[in-house]
Amino acid sequence: MLTVNAYAAPSASEALVPTTIERRDVGAHDVLIEIKYAGICHSDIHTVRGDWGPQSYPLAPGHEIAGIVTEIGSDVTRHKVGDRVGVGCMVNSCRECENCRKGEEQYCLKGMTGTYGAVDRDGTITQGGYSTHVVVTEDFVVRIPEGIALDAAAPLLCAGITTYSPLRHWGAGPGKKVGVVGLGGLGHMAVKLAHAMGAEVTVLSQSLKKMEDGLRLGADQYFATSEPATFEKLARTFDLIINTVSAPIDISSYLQLLALDGALVNVGAPAEPLPVNAFALIGGRRSFAGSAIGGIRETQEMLEFCAEHGLGAEIEVIPAEKINDAYERVLASDVRYRFVIDASTLG
Repeated sequence: MLTVNAYAAPSASEALVPTTIERRDVGAHDVLIEIKYAGICHSDIHTVRGDWGPQSYPLAPGHEIAGIVTEIGSDVTRHKVGDRVGVGCMVNSCRECENCRKGEEQYCLKGMTGTYGAVDRDGTITQGGYSTHVVVTEDFVVRIPEGIALDAAAPLLCAGITTYSPLRHWGAGPGKKVGVVGLGGLGHMAVKLAHAMGAEVTVLSQSLKKMEDGLRLGADQYFATSEPATFEKLARTFDLIINTVSAPIDISSYLQLLALDGALVNVGAPAEPLPVNAFALIGGRRSFAGSAIGGIRETQEMLEFCAEHGLGAEIEVIPAEKINDAYERVLASDVRYRFVIDASTLG
C-alpha cells in the first residue's frame, strides 16, 4: 500500500483537513498517477456535506484529476510512464452490461464506481483527487493532449464532459440555438463548447454581472432571468437548453423558451426536487431530460475536441490550505470559473 498526503472531510459538518490516505498497490492493469492538479466541483461540496445522502468519513473528494503517469502495471498497454493523463468521475464499472459495452460506462447497469465515496473492487471506499497520487485501472484513465495545460485540463474531466455529452447527444451545431442556464463552472464550459460546435449560444443568467465574460467566452446573447421581459422575448426560441445550476429554478418557465421539439437538459443537480407543469411540455412537444458525464471514449473525444479548438477551463489555481475558503466562495458564486488545487501544496 502507498500512503499519500491528502485533504479530507472528517464529517459532514467539519472543514476539510490535511491527512494521509492509502492507495492500493499497482496491479497488472493499474496506473499510478502523480496528481498535479485537481479541480473543485460543486458536487464535491454536496457530497462531503451529505446533501446527496450519508457518506463514509473521512472522505477525500475530487474527480477532476490531471497528472503524470509514474508507474504502470505489467499488463498495461494504453499508457506509459511520463504520459499526461486525467481521471474523471469514475474509476471502474462492470464492463459487461449493455451500457458498458456501448461505451456508456457512466450508466453502468450495475453502478459505476465513483472516483470518491464509492465501494471499490477491494471493498474499500474510494478516495478522490485532493491528494498527491492515485491508482486507477488503465481503462478509466484518459490521455490529455499536449495542446491543453494540465491545470486548465483538470476541470474538463467533469465540467467539460458533463456539458459536452448532452451538447453532442442533442445535436448542438450550426443552425441550432442553444441556451445555457447559469455561467459558472459548468456553464462557462457549455458556452465555450457550444460555440466551438457552431451553435448560436445564449446565456440565461440571474443578472447581467457576468455579461462581458459570457460574450468573451463565445455567447452571442446574454439575458437576465430576473427580468420578466426575458421570458416574453425569448419564448419558443431554443432548440436546446442546458441547465447547469445546482439550485432550484422554475423549470416550467424555462420550458416555455423551447421551440417545437426542443429539449431542456438538466446537468446541475440540486438537492431539492424540480417540479414541472405538464402543459409546459405538452404545448410544444418539448422534452425535459437529464444527462450525467460521458463514457471514457466520449471523454477522450471531448479532450481531443478541446485541444483542436484551443479550449480549456477558466481557472483560479489555489494552494491546498485555501480549499475550505474556496468551498465558501463556490457557494457564494464567487469564482470565475473553476478552482483548481495545486497538488504540490498537499505536502
